[in-house]
Amino acid sequence: MNGTRSIAVVGGGLTGLAAAHHLGELIEAKQLPIEVTLFEASSRVGGVFGTLHIDGHIVETGADSFITNKPWAADLCKRLGLEDQLISTNSEYQRSFILYEGRPVQTPDGFELLVPRKLRALLSSPFLSPQGKLDVANEAFVPPRTDEADESLADFTRRRFGQEMLDRIVQPMVGGIYTANPEHLSMQATLPRYVNMEREHGSLLRAVWQERTSSEQDGSGGEMDPPSGISGARYGLFASLKDGMSTLLDVLEQRVRSIARVELESPVLSVAPQSSGWYRVTTSGGEASTFDGLILALPAYRSGQLITEWDTSLAERLSQIPYASSAILVSAHNLSDIEHPLNAFGLVIPHQEKRKVLAVSFLSRKFKGRSPDGTIQLRTFIGGAMQPELFERDDASLIAMVREELRDILGVRGEPLFHHLARYERAMPQYHVGHLDLVADIERREAEHRGLALAGNAYRGVGVPDSVHSGEQAAARVFNELAIG
Repeated sequence: MNGTRSIAVVGGGLTGLAAAHHLGELIEAKQLPIEVTLFEASSRVGGVFGTLHIDGHIVETGADSFITNKPWAADLCKRLGLEDQLISTNSEYQRSFILYEGRPVQTPDGFELLVPRKLRALLSSPFLSPQGKLDVANEAFVPPRTDEADESLADFTRRRFGQEMLDRIVQPMVGGIYTANPEHLSMQATLPRYVNMEREHGSLLRAVWQERTSSEQDGSGGEMDPPSGISGARYGLFASLKDGMSTLLDVLEQRVRSIARVELESPVLSVAPQSSGWYRVTTSGGEASTFDGLILALPAYRSGQLITEWDTSLAERLSQIPYASSAILVSAHNLSDIEHPLNAFGLVIPHQEKRKVLAVSFLSRKFKGRSPDGTIQLRTFIGGAMQPELFERDDASLIAMVREELRDILGVRGEPLFHHLARYERAMPQYHVGHLDLVADIERREAEHRGLALAGNAYRGVGVPDSVHSGEQAAARVFNELAIG
């Protein structure tokens, strides 16, 4: 390398910060003269991340935790010196509820998103009719699909377990994670583990039985037979930070500022490749700068808007990734004002229950220390792909609607200690059937532009670890292209 090179990161959410931070790590390790500039349109970095401290409550306005079997977020915390700040979920309440005929009913023991690891518990629960239970029990005899084409969550579940299992259990549990319509949600892009279980064992139930048998024979134990009372997501794999998720954001921002120039309130109006191989970045203030490398850590549709004038094909494919909008109402209450014991991590709500909320997370049950004794903090989710019209309501209407739903479902009485409404417009990418093929096509076209990388939760994972990983991969790709000259 001759002379100083420069890289622009557009977007100061978690992905953009992770990209800028990793560029700093690479620059320090290789001792190369590369300058980094991060552009953020708003007055703060972090995107949907945010922790508020209200009257002794630690309030998360975005993600409240991350899964650790995808290692990238936990690994970033360790590199930032935050390992001693990581906390696990509260083992006392590692279960969930599903709304059934208007009342919360505990998810069957051992049920894990799509698979009943304790079949007897599911068959003795009230969620399924006798025919629905027979459909589930017969899953072991359903022949595996030989076609390797992508399939929707709805089609996969109906084919293997029946319509009732989809409507009563799988849709609220999985659809809630992705705020998605299961008729469109891609199995390959979101739940490939279960696709592989079918391919390898011919049946998901047989896969569980074979795993348990192998576990018993070699004495390895593991998660084949979860402890009594554990149900829902694999809650033991989730972690957060003692003082809230913004701890990660704050330390990450400090590190980024030590190695990069951070331009806040600087929305990027256009980016354009130059014949010299540079990228010209123009902000709303009219200022233009040139960079050797460019990372677009933005929603896919926004990245498409920035490149449409010089690569219409790539822009058109980016625009094909749909997004859903959602809102979270965080409210705190005295436990004495709530009829339900809330002895779980949360409640998911099937679409067929015809309620006006998607789910309710009991945050201070999930993590200790989130609320003072005698109080509880609820996070109620609204909107998503299946109820987009609710997101369009004004704030007062949304708050009143949620309070009515909480009263009817959980018996929440009286005035909340406080509430905070967070809106996320077009913030959740929808991984529709064929998503991975679309992303592969986007990546092929992206590779045609030297020094350009796309990053974010629109491509290969929506969670916190996926966002971190996407940013770091983009940083490594652009850095390596510049480093080799």
